[in-house]
Amino acid sequence: MVSNPFSRVAGGLLAVVMLLIVMASASPACAHAALIKTDPADGAVLAQAPAQFSLTFSEPVSPLVLTLVKPDGTPVPLTAFRLSDQTVEIDNPQDLKSGTHVLSWRVISSDGHPVGGSLLFSIGAPTEPPVVSEAVDWPQRSAIWFGKVLLYIGLFLGVGGAFALAWLAQGGPSGRRFVVGAILCGLVAAPASLGLQGLDALGTPLSHLAQPVIWRTGLDTSFGWTVLAAVIALGLGLLSLAGPRVAAKPVALAGLAGVGIALAASGHASGAEPQWLTRPMVFLHGVGIAFWAGALVPLGLALKGQSSEVAPFLRRFSRMIVPVVAVLVAAGIVLAVIQVQTLAALVNTTYGKLLLIKLGLLVFLFTLAAVNRWKLTASAEAGATEVQHRLARSIGAEMLIVLAIFGVTAGWRFTPPPRALAIAAAQPVSVHIHTLQAMADLSITPGHAGPVVASMIVMTGDFGPLDAKEVTLVLSKPDSGIEPLKRIATKPGDGSWRVDNLVIPVPGRWTVRIDILVSDFEMVKIEAPVDIRP
Repeated sequence: MVSNPFSRVAGGLLAVVMLLIVMASASPACAHAALIKTDPADGAVLAQAPAQFSLTFSEPVSPLVLTLVKPDGTPVPLTAFRLSDQTVEIDNPQDLKSGTHVLSWRVISSDGHPVGGSLLFSIGAPTEPPVVSEAVDWPQRSAIWFGKVLLYIGLFLGVGGAFALAWLAQGGPSGRRFVVGAILCGLVAAPASLGLQGLDALGTPLSHLAQPVIWRTGLDTSFGWTVLAAVIALGLGLLSLAGPRVAAKPVALAGLAGVGIALAASGHASGAEPQWLTRPMVFLHGVGIAFWAGALVPLGLALKGQSSEVAPFLRRFSRMIVPVVAVLVAAGIVLAVIQVQTLAALVNTTYGKLLLIKLGLLVFLFTLAAVNRWKLTASAEAGATEVQHRLARSIGAEMLIVLAIFGVTAGWRFTPPPRALAIAAAQPVSVHIHTLQAMADLSITPGHAGPVVASMIVMTGDFGPLDAKEVTLVLSKPDSGIEPLKRIATKPGDGSWRVDNLVIPVPGRWTVRIDILVSDFEMVKIEAPVDIRP
């Protein structure tokens, strides 16, 4: 039997979920385009300043802020750049002096999420690197998350509620004020979220929100299309309530479609390939959520007030919810498979952990909905007063779970999906080892634990050619009790040395040593740390 304890359990569950979201998103913000290659490589030591820099990502991006920080801490804006597929080529405007520099970058990915980072390189001898802050702006992040939740309330509970009133309640008054309030909430959150998007894109604090460049930047991202579609959908939802009753149904239907369009216009799921599949799936998923969640409050209030429209309202909702949920679940499964890719990613990534929280909430929600549908609905339609009250309380518990799901989904804004991490993990890790006697550029592909291929180019200490007689690669990790992995490299004929069939058993920081046999009487050994990804 469904009664008040469900509401108390759901309320406690909501509080726990909010805490889990905060814990899961405590890592620095990371978006969904992954950096896979840089030139110069991170940590490289160069004989002279490069004419240009290049950043290659896992998907096309647009630069937002590019800055070169000199060894003395002076920032130099980099404004001349070119886009070549997934690579950003940046002109170096000046001759750089010796020492360690920082190339700081912030770009926007195709899914509308900004991503930033930095790399170190040195001219001549390395020096103490300048400080570049990468602290998380918690007030800004909290505002972005809260704005996202409010926008979901406006779209799903507001526009979805307007559809339910027009099509399921046939214009009944129950829940009308709530729906109007949710829509107005969304109309405030949509433009506010656009400004917050601009702040996040440029990496500026909340105090800069009034600057015009912030709003232009937010509008120029793909999220700008989401906000535009969302405002139109919210306006249509409001119009269906305030306009002529004869036009309520088609206007509300257009608003419901606008919800799907808004969600499909940007976001990590919509930006995934193949987009001919992901965007329609996001559309269907969003429309399904709006249909289900939007009907809950009006239906619950109609049951609680025992209004005259409750029986036909409940009958129509009960008849349509099963196929809607089937589509909703199918679309969600497709999107989850594309985004997560492997079962291990469910527990090894923040995105996967949030998905597990969401799935747990959905199991609870579906169980509660099934009890409502097959145990209480028939009696409630027949007019059983006590059953109607139970069903109203149960729907209230469903609403709390739905709000918790909104919170979890908004948390995805700060997490890269495993598909993006997989692209980055498949890329090599590179290290430049520089000594007075010799130097080497080492690349390990892919840059994660497991079978890899190592490629090396060896040079003299002054960047000259080095015709070594033999090159040996030695990898060690004493803190894990792993004996050194020693492999003699072959020379394929392209000027490099190569080690095939190499297995790195565990991730973490390894020490790599390259033994270079210069002559029968001279051996040069150079070493450096290298970070192997999981």
